[in-house]
Amino acid sequence: MRENFRISFLSIRSNLLRTILTVLIIAFGIMALVGILTTIDSLKRSVNSSFSAMGANSFSIRSRGYNVQIGNHRDRVKNYSRISYTEADRFKKEFKIPAAVAVSIGASGNATIKFESEKTNPNVSVRGSDENYLVTGGYEIAKGRNFTESDIRSGENNVLIGSEVASSLFKQGRDPLDKIITISNGKYRVIGVLKEKGATMIGSGDRLCLIPVTNVRQYFSYPNMSFNISILPNEGVVMDEAMGEAENLFRVIRGLDPLDASDFYTVKSDSIAELMISSLSSITIAATLIGIITLLGAAIGLMNIMLVAVAERTQEIGIRKAIGANNKTIQQQFLFEAVLVGQIGGIVGIVLGMIVGNLIPLIAGGVFVIPWAWMILGFLLCLIVGVISGIYPAMKAAKLDPIESLRFE
Repeated sequence: MRENFRISFLSIRSNLLRTILTVLIIAFGIMALVGILTTIDSLKRSVNSSFSAMGANSFSIRSRGYNVQIGNHRDRVKNYSRISYTEADRFKKEFKIPAAVAVSIGASGNATIKFESEKTNPNVSVRGSDENYLVTGGYEIAKGRNFTESDIRSGENNVLIGSEVASSLFKQGRDPLDKIITISNGKYRVIGVLKEKGATMIGSGDRLCLIPVTNVRQYFSYPNMSFNISILPNEGVVMDEAMGEAENLFRVIRGLDPLDASDFYTVKSDSIAELMISSLSSITIAATLIGIITLLGAAIGLMNIMLVAVAERTQEIGIRKAIGANNKTIQQQFLFEAVLVGQIGGIVGIVLGMIVGNLIPLIAGGVFVIPWAWMILGFLLCLIVGVISGIYPAMKAAKLDPIESLRFE
């Protein structure tokens, strides 16, 4: 067996160009499989990390925004209108279950923030929030203070800035607190800096400015403004009970009759992540099928090359049989060659797949993933490809007549 392995290795080296081409065929198949599956794994981890900061025990109330009809069945619906500030504020005041309730709304997703001669890129998210938004959104204060109820009631021109905004505007360690920055055409006093959250696949939590939600109503008003309500129940509160109570209360606030369908969504923070991850399952299946089909093509190519190798080395087979090599030894030699080429292709493909699979998620702010499961799968598939591709050529080589092989030209 050791001698067969040595001869197989020498044979691969003697036909270097053919070996490289075969290895590349297999490597591209494995790269496609491992690369796509690694990308999906990285996306899943990034989605989980993005939503975990919000807390698994939080949920939100959002405007439904559209109607759905399946077949002839249609729910009786009173409206699908926006969630007004009056409704959101009333819910916050009347929700009796122990919880942090926050009202928020997006003001701008591509704002440029200025301070003296410094300014940010036009990619800062400006959001209106209240004093509870930091708790329900998973943010913490690094320096300064949070909004107070007085700030929210009066709509003060105060702002909390993310760490990336702070580092862009305040160079050389300048203290951001009490400095006046410009958001759109408004002047805002910095009262706090948020702790760094890092980038995720759904955006950066550090390119953020929070201003009082009442200030947004006054200075960033736009038609059909719809507010979000976030609820983080206190420890010990049963999640389903809190969600049920929230839905019942908001139905009353919306003036819905018992026969009316709810014209809003009550959504757990982690259910959004679960929905996004479940949608990736079909992509995983499709990617696996694509990779296997590519490997099937690689197996056919490898088998063809091994058959050519048998034809080219007919005399060599005859000589080996003449000096005592039996059929099993000849069969092992060619099988080893096919498996060795397959494993080399697998190693190259796995390395390329891991690089390519992590490239896009890292650019988008995802996490680097070492796909151990897919690496093992890649090695197993390459072993199967090597055996399938090599077994027939190896059997054909083993069955050659030694006398006819020696006379072959």
